[in-house]
Amino acid sequence: MDKTAQTNKNTIEYYQELNEKLELEKEELEAKLKWYEEQFRLLQQQKFGSSSEKTNSDQLSLFNEVEDTSDSNHEEPTVETITYKRKKQKGQRKEQLDNLPTETVEYRLPAEEQVCSCCAGELHEMSTQVRKELKVIPAQVKVVEHVQYVYSCRHCEQHEIQTPIQTAKMPAPVFPGSLASPSAMAYTMSQKYVEGMPLYRQEKQFERFGVFIPRQTLANWVIYGATTWLTLIYKEMHTALLELDTIHADETVVQVLSEPGRKATSNSYMWLYRSGHTDVPIILYEYQQTRASKHPRRFLQGYQGYLTVDGYPGYNGIKNVVLIGCWAHARRKFTEALQS
Repeated sequence: MDKTAQTNKNTIEYYQELNEKLELEKEELEAKLKWYEEQFRLLQQQKFGSSSEKTNSDQLSLFNEVEDTSDSNHEEPTVETITYKRKKQKGQRKEQLDNLPTETVEYRLPAEEQVCSCCAGELHEMSTQVRKELKVIPAQVKVVEHVQYVYSCRHCEQHEIQTPIQTAKMPAPVFPGSLASPSAMAYTMSQKYVEGMPLYRQEKQFERFGVFIPRQTLANWVIYGATTWLTLIYKEMHTALLELDTIHADETVVQVLSEPGRKATSNSYMWLYRSGHTDVPIILYEYQQTRASKHPRRFLQGYQGYLTVDGYPGYNGIKNVVLIGCWAHARRKFTEALQS
């Protein structure tokens, strides 16, 4: 070490600079340590904590829902209360629903018992006592035969060369060559996509109804009904959605089994487009094999308005569309900050 360096070490300025340098290094190390601690707590939360961004104290266990919900002190509702609350369902405020159908069962004394136990005089109907209860009628399966009559003229049959034939009008089948009726097809779709009942369980349910319908047949009903009939409704909903001033959009990863030309582990995407707070919500799904930006551009072609999305850049560059950030994704970052 030369004399100049040795001399600099003995000056106050040297130690002041060294102290400032060590202070900066200390601050950097403390900030880095704090960041690692936050990441560790956040990873612990993501791995072992609740995945939801909010806690719902009313969430019930899957298996003991009945035991947790049961309350012997809860007052039984009346028929009037049930029908009133049915009218107040969201989205049906303007729709006047009729009351539930009523079946009356009358109980009278036989004629030989309408005798006074005191004077043996004839009894008369003084008053009535009414008890109301709900009756549930389970689903049932029956065969409907559509008999189409064909008409001809007897005079022409006997005296003319040609006989005109007239056939009575009959509604076309919902699925030609199938046993499916509109109600059967709608029931199968509703059970699967509204009630969450898989087709193999529906197959067993139909067996308990007294008829065997393989799940492959039920699947054919669903596919044919969706592509033939529900597609028309989908297109009308799509047109109505593009007329709104605000649309929400998002996409999520799905995996499709047995898709031609693709592995079962390949990632596909389900795109979701929906309306905001409207009386009649519009929710549309569109399946695509990729996450390319061409899909929302094509789906939203002709739309002019606001689009609420996350930070995915695939929504950028759509003509006549103003992108709006999603508050749920913004809240997620604040939640992570609090958790860390």
